[in-house]
Amino acid sequence: MRIYLDNSATTCPYPDVVAAMSENMLENWGNPSGIHSFGRDAYDALRCSREQVGTLLNADPDEIYFTSGGTEADNIALRGVAQRFERGHIITSSIEHHAVLESCRWLEQQGFSVTYLPPDADGRVSCGQVAAALRPDTLLVSIMHANNEIGSMQPIAEIGRLLAGSGVLLHTDAVQSVGKAEVDVQKLGVDMLTLSGHKINGPKGVGALFVRHGADIEPLLRGGGQERGLRSGTENMPGIVGLGVAAGLTHQRWQQQAAQARLACSTFWQDLQGRLDGVTVNGGMEDRLAGNLNLSFAGVESTSLLLLLDMAGVAVSAASACSSGSGAPSHVLQALGLDEQRLRSAVRLSFGWQNTVTEAHAAAEIFADKVSLLRAAE
Repeated sequence: MRIYLDNSATTCPYPDVVAAMSENMLENWGNPSGIHSFGRDAYDALRCSREQVGTLLNADPDEIYFTSGGTEADNIALRGVAQRFERGHIITSSIEHHAVLESCRWLEQQGFSVTYLPPDADGRVSCGQVAAALRPDTLLVSIMHANNEIGSMQPIAEIGRLLAGSGVLLHTDAVQSVGKAEVDVQKLGVDMLTLSGHKINGPKGVGALFVRHGADIEPLLRGGGQERGLRSGTENMPGIVGLGVAAGLTHQRWQQQAAQARLACSTFWQDLQGRLDGVTVNGGMEDRLAGNLNLSFAGVESTSLLLLLDMAGVAVSAASACSSGSGAPSHVLQALGLDEQRLRSAVRLSFGWQNTVTEAHAAAEIFADKVSLLRAAE
């Protein structure tokens, strides 16, 4: 038995997504910019996907811009706003995805000022912190909706109400929360929102950026003017079609699927606690994404544990997939103030809707066995 518990890194595509992408490549492979029938058919498919993503987010389809993924969408949001000004101030948090953090660091090199808000012990920043950090020259606030490592949900709707009418734009990276929590751009009050296809059982290499009407941002790529001038380049139509199908299915199923992931996660945690001591949860248990569990194990190194788990058929991660190969401790866990031992032993499990209670029990047994084996070897 192989048990996949790394759904925050990527998800298995829906069969309907694979079928739609294959059909698009074989039957509807025209360029949507073409004025002939092949182009019109492709344009119709593009428009359909835009409507599907818009429905998922409760947004106007014309507020949806397709990108190559979450990283590009985050870069467009931050750098696209900043490029309208020579100088200014940006507020973010110290536990953002690297796509946001590295964009902010680059903007600092260009002369912009950035405030990095620290989280509390549960991995949350507060609306009060944002309010206290605001300055007359603040251009943008970018706070993720849910953290990719510890699953902590941020008070985006409250921040949205704070900034409403202020002229300060609000961006949220919702790559992890879409499909696991309600993501409604009207309720959140955001001006921009990022999502990624492969996190919602869609294809890799495609994402989307919601940009509210009236939010003025500059393009990073210039060329043929695709995506209404914001993201030039011939559209990745198979990926966009796949994302559209994934968005449509996610809109229908997310509540049931989140409940399934939550059940598998809680089953694993209860079982593991009965089998093993010296296990600590990183981040708060309240306001946490369905399926997310970040654990530290006393007397264990995560690299050794991951190797043994993989050999036993259980797939988890020691950090976010985007940074797990760097060898550096998680910047998210460091921001929580964890000691060196908890940092070195941290493991992220992310259950998905396909994980069963039977798998959860089996994974808990394997975890307990491998942790005990490593502790005995010390």
